[in-house]
Amino acid sequence: MSLLQDEIKELSVKVHPETVDFAVRLIQTKSVSCNEKAVADCYMNEMRKLGYESVFRDEMGNVVGCITFSDDGPAIMYNSHMDHVDEGALDNWQGYDPYGGLLDECQVDNQDASVQETARCIHGRAASDVKGGAAVAVYTGAMLKELKQRGFALKGKFIFTGVVQEEPAECAGMSYLIDTTFPKHNLTYDAMVSSEASSLRLVLGSRGRVELLVTIQGRTSHASTPWRGINAIEKAVSFLSALRDFADKLPCDDDLGKATITPTIISCTPGQLSIIPDRCQIAIDRRLLPGETAATATDEIQTIIDKIKRQDTAFSAEVKVNSIPQTSYTGLTHVLPKAMVAWKIAKEHPFVTACAEALAAVGQEVQYSYWDFGTDASKTAGLDRKPCIGYSPMQEQYAHTPYDKVRCDYILKALAGNAAIYIAASNRTRETFKPI
Repeated sequence: MSLLQDEIKELSVKVHPETVDFAVRLIQTKSVSCNEKAVADCYMNEMRKLGYESVFRDEMGNVVGCITFSDDGPAIMYNSHMDHVDEGALDNWQGYDPYGGLLDECQVDNQDASVQETARCIHGRAASDVKGGAAVAVYTGAMLKELKQRGFALKGKFIFTGVVQEEPAECAGMSYLIDTTFPKHNLTYDAMVSSEASSLRLVLGSRGRVELLVTIQGRTSHASTPWRGINAIEKAVSFLSALRDFADKLPCDDDLGKATITPTIISCTPGQLSIIPDRCQIAIDRRLLPGETAATATDEIQTIIDKIKRQDTAFSAEVKVNSIPQTSYTGLTHVLPKAMVAWKIAKEHPFVTACAEALAAVGQEVQYSYWDFGTDASKTAGLDRKPCIGYSPMQEQYAHTPYDKVRCDYILKALAGNAAIYIAASNRTRETFKPI
């Protein structure tokens, strides 16, 4: 690895301006969930320009680019999602256009978010989730390709994947990519590097998530005679009180933190004046630890419901895992439960140690962290048990905010880090890619 250090750093500097320009163009291309076609085209055009040997789009709209270095090494997938959340109120953006991709010098957090410093940044929606990291991943393939042309013996296959519909949080695009597209194109993967925000740290896991929907039944009556009905909102109060008590008893993981349960949306019907509501729906965000599942979370809520029923015979409610039909920009419709499993990879796992040694070799301090939020690694690491880490230049405190930005100096470091990770991991034994 030490023989490659200078070449990797020199190439990082060489492709840095192009990478920044590509990130700007990605940010300027609006791509809210289910409307990613324009940015998918942008990814595909860039990979073709850079000489990826295979670039294609699947039936759901995911994009794939491959570079094969040898047939005897691993396939390592560098994954990004192409969608982003809505920009929100424009007057919160402090004068920046959320789709402007403006470059300027500004005050920004350092790697540890402990102090502010001045750095050149790209501003705009998805700069930190995840277009800054995605641009780096695409240009990592180009760097590796040039290293091969310069005579360095690289192994395996580099795969970039850009998936649709990550933000709705059911791994729809990723699941289709892995379970349908990869087999159809005779592709496999041995490990994944996710470009989700990591502040140049190695991220080793995240909690899972399930969205539960509780429907509390009542009975309508005229609001002037409330005793003739059953007010579903009033019944919801006792449920929410019990839910708050239950939240205090949830377990905690030493690395991932505490499991949480949070009501996020409350609605009622008929929702009119002078009528007692007969339905109250409560959406609940439940963050899961390893060993917890959508089924166990559903059972917990059912236990709360059953306990209230024993104390109040007029109380009636049901709970289910929420699911919403979604149609991709290609016209493919799917209905998936809004559920993602937790995952964690040990620092001692050989894939992690390869990644850590690679970063150290190019002069980067090795730090570890865990995501508070869920990602598509819930599919690859959580369900498929493939070794996975997160690594990117983006900082999670800016994601989904009107301060969305990515540091250009971190983009430079991430180019070197990504390339070093691929080379170090691909040269290890098969033990490096054992299931987590």
